[in-house]
Amino acid sequence: MGYQYDDQNVFAKILRGEIPNDTVMESDHSLAFRDITPQAPIHILVIPKGPYVCFDHFALEASDAEIADFNRMVGKICADQKIQPGEDGDGYRLISNAGNDGVQEVPHLHIHILAGRGLGRMLAKA
Repeated sequence: MGYQYDDQNVFAKILRGEIPNDTVMESDHSLAFRDITPQAPIHILVIPKGPYVCFDHFALEASDAEIADFNRMVGKICADQKIQPGEDGDGYRLISNAGNDGVQEVPHLHIHILAGRGLGRMLAKA
């Protein structure tokens, strides 16, 4: 694959401890922390610790252990935050932007977990 990982991006710096964060959860392969400019009452970012640019890069090249750990962390955070709709939570939205058309601002895979209020439509109806 032709992915170029920039090890000077803000999330790489967070992983190296150069920039502080408000950690929500950490494991061997993943880190979750609160967004510094939250767009909802609950706005948590989940990132893999490996150098993956976007979701398809991660899905195609990460180890099974990394993939399982990352996805389980998302589930654990939803459970811990009590936002699971099947468990009397009001639900949540996951967002992962990729590339220019996806308006990806940081070239390190990250999933936004947003919850705590009605979030409206994801995109305007065409």
